[in-house]
Amino acid sequence: MSEAKGGRSAQLKHTGLRPGWTTGACATAATAAAYTALLTGDFPDPVSITLPKGQTPAFALAVEELDGERATVGVVKDAGDDPDVTHGALVRATVRRLPPGSGVVFRAGPGVGTVTRPGLPLDVGEPAINPMPRQMMRDHIARIAADHGATGDVEVTVSVDHGEEIARSTWNPRLGILGGLSILGTTGVVVPYSCSAWIDSIRRGVDVARAAGHTHVAGCTGSTSEKTVVAEYGLPEIALLDMGDFAGAVLKYVRRHPVDRLTVCGGFAKLSKLAAGHLDLHSARSQVDKGFLAELARQGGADTALAAAVADANTGLAALQLCAAAGVPLGDLVAVAARDQALSVLRGAPVAVDVICIDRAGAVVGRSGVH
Repeated sequence: MSEAKGGRSAQLKHTGLRPGWTTGACATAATAAAYTALLTGDFPDPVSITLPKGQTPAFALAVEELDGERATVGVVKDAGDDPDVTHGALVRATVRRLPPGSGVVFRAGPGVGTVTRPGLPLDVGEPAINPMPRQMMRDHIARIAADHGATGDVEVTVSVDHGEEIARSTWNPRLGILGGLSILGTTGVVVPYSCSAWIDSIRRGVDVARAAGHTHVAGCTGSTSEKTVVAEYGLPEIALLDMGDFAGAVLKYVRRHPVDRLTVCGGFAKLSKLAAGHLDLHSARSQVDKGFLAELARQGGADTALAAAVADANTGLAALQLCAAAGVPLGDLVAVAARDQALSVLRGAPVAVDVICIDRAGAVVGRSGVH
């Protein structure tokens, strides 16, 4: 009899939902095809790319244009079974030659936003193409350049048809990303969202871990937080629960089916919602409470001016950065408050809890200690 499998991949398989591809993966595929055409005169259709976790999806080309020193490719985004507002959007990349030594320069085309406020992982004025998609595009450009004896010095302009209109259904305008969508994705894969299916998969993950004799499990908000707890504690995949936004589902099930220890790990902003008492961390159903963060900052020694600045911050990350600069341990304060909320949901179940807050790069920015 084969050993039961757990962890993130088993959870996804258990849901029966079809995963899709992020806008970052689509932009990378379009960029790779356009740059190949620019160097060879031929468009690879379909074009295959390699994602950060090793998957090699192939994308059909919906648009092909080659004009001298530039080439454009369009790819239609397939979000799988996730009700993503960008499902079916046409993501385009235009690649233009630049002089040697220029590197890879990113531009926002029509339908891709520009960052206008601090607190995001990109500088003000930058196109809203997140760090991981940029790295994916750079990596593929470098490989293609090496294969064809080119320098890899290009300008990449990413656009999304009707992106400005689609962005009105997102939080981009509130975050100060104006003019369109963000090009997103840390793994290239869209994990399909379904409350009932995903919560059921969390329960199965707990059951499998307990049956295998694991007494320490981790509820993680995504792949970056999984890497963090593996690095911190050496937990095997079977002990990792992909809780996504469903912190309450993990806590309520572990309350009924205890383990000796539960680590909750996730992004600072998401876990600040748990700290404030929210058990569903999805952006459509809970928001970062800057007033709550300001009060925590006061408790941590922030003066009136800093507390006011935290309350007025654009994002949770911006609030964290303000406090870090002033020596106020807001990350630790949020982690402790999130742990205390978790313990209140556990209602005295024999489970020790610790919380780890991370930034977008996976660096630990807050710890609660075990209680």
